[in-house]
Amino acid sequence: MDGEVGAIAGWTHQWDKSWDRKEHVMDLRGQRVVVIGGTSGIGLAVAEGAAREGAVVVVASRRQASVDAALERLPGSAEGHVLDATHEAAVRGFFEGIGGFDHLVYTAGEPLLLENLAETSVARARRFLDTRLWGAYTAVKYGAGSIREGGSVVLTTGTAGRRPMPGTTAAAALCGAMESLTRALALELAPLRVNVVSPGVVRTELWRELPETGREGLFRSSAESLPVGRVGEPADVAEAYLYLMRGGYSTGSVVTVDGGGLLV
Repeated sequence: MDGEVGAIAGWTHQWDKSWDRKEHVMDLRGQRVVVIGGTSGIGLAVAEGAAREGAVVVVASRRQASVDAALERLPGSAEGHVLDATHEAAVRGFFEGIGGFDHLVYTAGEPLLLENLAETSVARARRFLDTRLWGAYTAVKYGAGSIREGGSVVLTTGTAGRRPMPGTTAAAALCGAMESLTRALALELAPLRVNVVSPGVVRTELWRELPETGREGLFRSSAESLPVGRVGEPADVAEAYLYLMRGGYSTGSVVTVDGGGLLV
């Protein structure tokens, strides 16, 4: 009997310790969040959401004007840096310079490449993958060592990998690669958590290369087909990144935020 009581007491103690850890990771207050691609669209929405929860945010983007505009919207504690995620030396220097942090979010990307295979330049397809795939790979390679215990990496993919359409060969290849990369990193970097968010159609600057009439037509037709009756906004998707930063029991996961697009 005494042995059973002791075992229960020990189990309860471990539960209490585990619960304390859970309470800690469910709160972003006082944590430092680095968002590469954090000056517009989903990335900026993530930075704003993390800042509202009390995190200190560091945003990085390729253009100084974008960094300056983002800092005007973020709290005074925020930092902004110009960074071309396709340049390995620049990425390495960026992480060497910013010091330790708790979460790395990668949302950087070129405008969506939506072209039929016969019309797509291979060089352009490679550039599309450079920022979104190899940029993320490089950021994790050089940033993971600076992430504090209990921290995480959250990457970005899309639904084209699971629901491709004509004209999405480059996008589908990217999305499949990002999901596989996430699972491999989650194992290799454990106990550091690595997850990926998969947005559907979201109203961001990434659609800017489509003519306005075509872009609005796409949004309208997508809204009519989706169970939620509308396309996504950056703030909708940002909630998934915030959850994955807080949620200490998630790793190797793909969190889809698509308004039900994979169902229809």
